[in-house]
Amino acid sequence: MAEPALSYNPNPTEPKLKLPDGACDAHFHVFGPQAQFPFAENRTYTPADAPKEKLFDLHDFLLVERGVVVQPAVHGFDNAAAADLIAAKPGSYRGVALLPPGIEVAEMKRLHEQGFRGVRFNYMQHLGAAVPIADVMKLAARMAGIGWHLQLHMESSLIAGMTPALKLSPVPVVIDHMGRIDASHGLDQPEFKHLLSLLEDKRFWVKVCGVERASRQGAPYADAVPFARKLVQEFGDRTLWGTDWPHPNLAAIPDDGVLVDLLAEIAPSEAQRQALLVDNPQRLYKFS
Repeated sequence: MAEPALSYNPNPTEPKLKLPDGACDAHFHVFGPQAQFPFAENRTYTPADAPKEKLFDLHDFLLVERGVVVQPAVHGFDNAAAADLIAAKPGSYRGVALLPPGIEVAEMKRLHEQGFRGVRFNYMQHLGAAVPIADVMKLAARMAGIGWHLQLHMESSLIAGMTPALKLSPVPVVIDHMGRIDASHGLDQPEFKHLLSLLEDKRFWVKVCGVERASRQGAPYADAVPFARKLVQEFGDRTLWGTDWPHPNLAAIPDDGVLVDLLAEIAPSEAQRQALLVDNPQRLYKFS
């Protein structure tokens, strides 16, 4: 069987935009290496290795100083690869884990000591069966005393229906990838309006990464940038940004340097970029 192809560009363009000191990539993954950190047997896809060393090289190149590793579905509930990355640069990196909803508080506290600050749940069809939202809310109640947050990766069509349950959350909730909206449907689409309405509640945050996933035009993603810009304009104190490296499950591999330069359009002012890349991540993830 042929080895999986790289999902990332190993030679990104050097960005023209200089990021502020302390800039954070608040959404990326690591895969493997499989010899050290095997993939889950029940995974729905098999990526090429994308180890922490390659991620650190990218961050050095982009002048990113902090990061949040998000546990990918391909590693299941074994968060060892993410923990290994955090341990390599303690204080500068945090993690968001994948965990079963019945996880004990003691285990979450152990992961907290390792640098994890939240739990992600996937509601995307291609990533397998989803956990009932009622079970997620029960977990959120146990998380409340730890200082963690929920992170939800969901189809845009689910936002409206899940809102009543999500509003019961006792902890902050981060919505991934701009709610996975389809940019071709325009800013007035119901799904985006539902997202904007949800964000009126100050417990909710949103990641403005994912323009390359929302776009139907391809690079430089001109159809998707207005959604990210609108979110920064309206909710600038609760927006986060990330590269989404190594870009799993995308047909066209993005250029991470281009994604950085798009920040000049997504967050046009220095004050907006300071909040998006430095101040907001510090408040949520509490880097040391």
